[in-house]
Amino acid sequence: MRASSWPSLKELDAVRRKVVDISGADYRDVRVVVSPYRICPLGAHIDHQGGTVTAMTINMGILLGFVPSDDAEVLLQSGQFHGEVKFRVDDAQCPKEVCDEPDWARYPRGAVYALQSKGYHLTKGIIGFICGSDEHSSGLSSSAAVGVAYLLALERANCKTMLPEDNIELDRIIENEYLHLKNGILDQSAILLSKYGFLTWMDCKTRKHDSVYFSELQNRQWSQGQAAFKILLAFSGLKEPLMRNSGYNARVSECKEAAETLLDAAGNGNLEPLLCNVDPIFFEEHKDMLKPNLAKRAFHYFSENNRVKEGLKAWASGNLDDFGRLISASGRSSIENYECGCKEMIDLYEILLKAPGVLGARFSGAGFRGCCLALVDADVAEEAAAFVQQEYKKVQPVLASKLSQDRLVLICEPGDSAHVA
Repeated sequence: MRASSWPSLKELDAVRRKVVDISGADYRDVRVVVSPYRICPLGAHIDHQGGTVTAMTINMGILLGFVPSDDAEVLLQSGQFHGEVKFRVDDAQCPKEVCDEPDWARYPRGAVYALQSKGYHLTKGIIGFICGSDEHSSGLSSSAAVGVAYLLALERANCKTMLPEDNIELDRIIENEYLHLKNGILDQSAILLSKYGFLTWMDCKTRKHDSVYFSELQNRQWSQGQAAFKILLAFSGLKEPLMRNSGYNARVSECKEAAETLLDAAGNGNLEPLLCNVDPIFFEEHKDMLKPNLAKRAFHYFSENNRVKEGLKAWASGNLDDFGRLISASGRSSIENYECGCKEMIDLYEILLKAPGVLGARFSGAGFRGCCLALVDADVAEEAAAFVQQEYKKVQPVLASKLSQDRLVLICEPGDSAHVA
């Protein structure tokens, strides 16, 4: 099966040359972490409750070029953000902002913090340059992609070999403990486990995971670069970082409250307050005891878990129509039951559903800002992208004008897992 189309040799070369300029190192010594963005076709907002999720990476993401330092110092520059980051990996890190340091410094510091918290002794820093694909990342799990990139670079510089499962946990520490986000492990799992041409799934309670073939026929077509679908990414123009959005953590807390109420009523109050520990039948019989908003959050969880199960069957049989309908139903439940999103994002979702050849659409990421994703018939992807761009300009002209017109809607393909090139 052929590899993902990203990154190109030109992109890798540009990053390597930038590292040479910063460090003075030999070009041949520069390594590049390729850390892709991800989409979640099904399994929205249930990873933090121990649900089952699906994901695949796309041919966009983070590139982190680096060489090991001569000592413990980290020196980093960014292609998207101002400032320079400097600190030492042998200094103890703690989850607090450092005065007079760029916001993006929290990710490399968080990676060192995670490794230190697991007892890994680091002696080598890195000199590096980090950049993102086309500056589009909102809603595609750029946070996890960046965290994974720094982990892989620091581990390579310090000659430490980790399993993907190890780095899933380490990135969870970055996000939950260092950045104080209450998200689950979907994002980093997708980035570290995905394979080109497969759909990755993970049970976030047991952490069991696997990859599912689309179908034998489609895998033969994919090997020839002829996938039956493309991925549309439609950007809203809203770019607030997730760690600054209180809506995300509030929804997670509501799910926890719903789980606590149901588990106490079932005599299982000793269990961790996650909806995965609630019997679905018990929820159906006792959902009236929940406050209306909590009942909606729980209903989304249980219905989304069922959509994932049905979606895996549809994917394995090559039934894109059924798979797409489930994606759209997930998007509708995110709006009506999980109650995330905003007018701009809902506008995008509704437009995508009307676009020619679109099989299914939903928010990408948390849904409070960023982008929407859609699976579209490969033969009409360009027509669908043009339709979405035209219609979004009509309903959100101000936001649409803030985006480069050729980047408002992107046509993407599936990608590979994170690795060091």
